[in-house]
Amino acid sequence: MIFTRSGFSALLCLNIFNVYILLFILILFPEKNMNRRDFIQNIAIAPALGLRLDDNKILKPKRLKAGDTIGLVCPAAPAYSKETFEVVAESMQALGFKVKYGKNIWKRYGYLAGNDAERASDINEMFADPTVHGILCVHGGWGCARILPLLDYQLIKKNPKVIVGYSDVTALLLGLHAQTGLVTFHGPVGGSTWNDFSVKYFKSVLMNADKVKYENPINKGDNLTQVEDRISTINSGIAKGKLIGGNLTVLCHILGSKFVPNFKNAIVFCEDVQEQPYSVDRMINHMKLCGVFEEMNGFVFGKCTKCEPGEGSYGSLTLEDLWEDHIKPTKKPAFVGSMIGHINNKFTIPIGIEAEINADQGIIQFLESAVE
Repeated sequence: MIFTRSGFSALLCLNIFNVYILLFILILFPEKNMNRRDFIQNIAIAPALGLRLDDNKILKPKRLKAGDTIGLVCPAAPAYSKETFEVVAESMQALGFKVKYGKNIWKRYGYLAGNDAERASDINEMFADPTVHGILCVHGGWGCARILPLLDYQLIKKNPKVIVGYSDVTALLLGLHAQTGLVTFHGPVGGSTWNDFSVKYFKSVLMNADKVKYENPINKGDNLTQVEDRISTINSGIAKGKLIGGNLTVLCHILGSKFVPNFKNAIVFCEDVQEQPYSVDRMINHMKLCGVFEEMNGFVFGKCTKCEPGEGSYGSLTLEDLWEDHIKPTKKPAFVGSMIGHINNKFTIPIGIEAEINADQGIIQFLESAVE
């Protein structure tokens, strides 16, 4: 077997025990398991002290029910106002929950809710606390990726719980799933608009354990056809796979680390906010170069809110151009416009369960419940 220079360098990042394991598998089962190219890629992404854990058995948390306690945490941006927390607490109480505040939610360290150790401590303590049944992140912002190395994944694996959020919380959701197998939830943060649409899907997924069918609302208003929340098909077809994704920017910033799950046969979903087309182009291309689109079975892009070309962007590519350039050539079922993102009406999307998409109809159908 001949290794390239980059492949040999990757070997140095892996302890010798895991190298022997991978070599043993390759020698005994060369065709069934992986080719040389896959072997090099697997070595390159394996963490130095052990294989990534995202191939563990999927770990589903218990469903939430009225009377349960929801832990409120700030793993990224700080709590800016007491009124915000009052609204969050009252919203949870309206759903029938009690609330418990993280010890460090009022801490401030610049644009972060306390230092990394303090924010990680709140996450660990909420998972360890037997009186807490679910965890809701109050804000996004920036900072979740900084605490990933500080989380107690063995503790979390022994105490699986619902954890919900979006935007920067993507790093936390993906990291927890990759390291423990826990199904996590890309859905409203505490400071979101808890309207009928968002609450409906939150309850269906997390409280009723439904095998939910997601399709955009039909609302023509007084127009001849639907204008808002339209679905646009990139590639026709139906695909099945494990739902993996979140905020595009955050996902790209941790791509290649041990805190990102395996994209093999996944349905990849993304969303973003306030990114100009050139920036989305850069990130989508990054995913392509990392082999994500080769491995996935299907692709869904939700909303890219306020992503129009800015001042001085004459001749800019459009987002539609980007889908034609990067997603269309994959020939895998893909569509744009699902209710995922920085929007008022949002789906709650589980990370880690099997689902099916219909790219012609813009439908995401769960093939299993996301909670026990």
